[in-house]
Amino acid sequence: MTQNIYDDPGFFEAYSQLRRSVEGLDGAPEWPALRALVPDLTGRRVVDLGSGYGWFCRWARQHGAAHVLGLDVSERMLQRARSATSDDAIAYARMDLERLDLPEAAFDFAYSSLALHYIENLSGLLAAVHRALVPGGRLVFSVEHPIYTAPSRPGWRVDADGRRTWPIDGYLAEGPRTTNWLAEGVVKQHRTIGATLNALLRAGFAIAHVEEWGPTDAQIVARPELAEERERPMFLLVAAQR
Repeated sequence: MTQNIYDDPGFFEAYSQLRRSVEGLDGAPEWPALRALVPDLTGRRVVDLGSGYGWFCRWARQHGAAHVLGLDVSERMLQRARSATSDDAIAYARMDLERLDLPEAAFDFAYSSLALHYIENLSGLLAAVHRALVPGGRLVFSVEHPIYTAPSRPGWRVDADGRRTWPIDGYLAEGPRTTNWLAEGVVKQHRTIGATLNALLRAGFAIAHVEEWGPTDAQIVARPELAEERERPMFLLVAAQR
């Protein structure tokens, strides 16, 4: 079963203080780039994998989706999503994405934000999504960039010349990595970019877009703290076609 760290009270409280938790999609700096990959949702059936507070589920309905299903392993996340949603066309359900089970050809669009790097059985999940999408359906997702999931000693280093470097340990050694992020013992699955893209291809998807995300000039002007994120990509954004 997927590690359910989001139901840990301390973790959940810390997560609720993050800017993306308070402000929703607009608080996530990568959202404009992700939004550009989302097709017209008018009349579409949508599934959100790792739906969290339900921000994208509600956005999809506001942009014409006929029905949206939000899936999450965390009951705390689902409770928060349900409390913020008053729309019969949005449904939330608890599901372990390691054992994703969806009806065949039931959806036109699948979305996932910063959830798939927790999934060990990514190939199984992608196969399930492929079956659940209609021909021509699209999958759009973001994950932590492997530069983040690879280091076993996260943090900047300063060399003898005063230059900052980001140490990457064992990039090619894929598998679980335990980190201390908002709480101790958070397990994420490290895989290379190539492994992620090849998993999509094996599942039958055609890759439409790959982006190693970094902030724009305008974002840095608005939020100067994002300038540091120009040093290495924070997120990997991918769009794939059924």
